[in-house]
Amino acid sequence: MPYKGNKIGVVIPAYNEEKQISKVINTVPDYVDKIIVVDDCSEDKTYEIVKSYQKELNDKLILIKHKKNKGVGGAIKTGYKKALDLDMDIIAVMAGDAQMDPDQLPKLLDPIIEGKADYTKGNRLEHTEKLNMPGIRRFGNSILTLLTKIASGYWGIIDPQNGYTAISKKTLKEMEINHIYDGYGYPNDILIELNIRNAKVKDVEMPPVYLGQKSGIKIGRYALRLSWLLLKGFFRRINKKYGGLHFHPLWLFYMGGIFLFLLGLFFAGLVLYFRISTGAISPNTVLLTVLLLIMGFQSLLFAMFFDMQMNEESVRGTK
Repeated sequence: MPYKGNKIGVVIPAYNEEKQISKVINTVPDYVDKIIVVDDCSEDKTYEIVKSYQKELNDKLILIKHKKNKGVGGAIKTGYKKALDLDMDIIAVMAGDAQMDPDQLPKLLDPIIEGKADYTKGNRLEHTEKLNMPGIRRFGNSILTLLTKIASGYWGIIDPQNGYTAISKKTLKEMEINHIYDGYGYPNDILIELNIRNAKVKDVEMPPVYLGQKSGIKIGRYALRLSWLLLKGFFRRINKKYGGLHFHPLWLFYMGGIFLFLLGLFFAGLVLYFRISTGAISPNTVLLTVLLLIMGFQSLLFAMFFDMQMNEESVRGTK
């Protein structure tokens, strides 16, 4: 039976999840119409375990195997495309590591069905059980929350790394799925793409679930890649949404602020260099440096304020 008149598809990206994948499949709610497991070229028995369920679940379970590892984002993209081919009305994502509580799924689906959101995502950082989440992850997610707010324009969104999501068929069709990042930064990249299209996004509070698995993320490399991804995504969003034929003064505030602030930093470096090497500094140069930094910072603050106002409906329209 369709869930409240909607066909629900669940995409499960899986890479070396032989210990948990059975639990994930067994706990998917009965109202889900299609379970799409994408084995991202696992090196263990994940594929064989999932395949053993196909006789029992028949055509409800779709199993896709990548010949080459594409990353979690790449696996989700494959699942999204298959869900669209199957004409699912809402497509959710549940990880293959059993860290996403299936009982929380209706909280992601209902806002989309009620027209309050185009895309919903989990938020562990505001749940009463947030302390169950490892401290280092809470800290890292808090930093990434701030950076993703700036890059994506969704200033009210928290816990952007949460991959427990749901999206409407209409919104997914409008997105350029192939352009979404293949690695662990895919949730951040999706938010940027959604904002360009003025999609309504809603946070859904849910408890964190940790079963003692070791994360496959290498923190140093991940932080560098994600920072670069967010920086590129920020400029992509600003240019597509506020530049060109869609020109808005906000684009000038952002670009002018960045230029003035960077120029101010350049002059600050010169001042420091001459102060150390010669001890002689022109007061006018110091004054110009301070003026550039203040003007650049002020312009950026104005741009962020206007950005918040422009995106208020997308962020708050779901509440």
